[in-house]
Amino acid sequence: MLQSLKPTPEPKEVVRLTHDLFRETAHLTKAFNLTSPPWFHNILVNTGIRQKGLCYHWSDTLYLYLKKQHYQGFSFHLAGANIGSCLKEHNALVITSRVGSFKEGVVVDPWRNSGELFLSPLAQDPSYTWVHRPKRELKR
Repeated sequence: MLQSLKPTPEPKEVVRLTHDLFRETAHLTKAFNLTSPPWFHNILVNTGIRQKGLCYHWSDTLYLYLKKQHYQGFSFHLAGANIGSCLKEHNALVITSRVGSFKEGVVVDPWRNSGELFLSPLAQDPSYTWVHRPKRELKR
């Protein structure tokens, strides 16, 4: 999917980004002491049994990590769905080519499958209608 972004990023950078996504997701799965399914993990976080692992923890941490890697061919964006809904709001990361539009991006959502990366073209995500959240304050 990352190779299909327009303009097409350099193949070496696609490989590096893919490797970083999987490695950092595995790291965060351990760091968040993840429990499955995701809604149950949310209960553990919201009751103080776990410290992190809500959807915005995933998106924010991946966003900050990837921004530090200085990719030349990619841009990273925070996205949200059902914004303002206490039980249905969801956050994820969207990757575009450096000059690509948000609507042509790829959703990266490790929360949805309890630490396994979910990737989808933004417009084809079967579960959410995403909006760009460029002004959302990052939470650590």
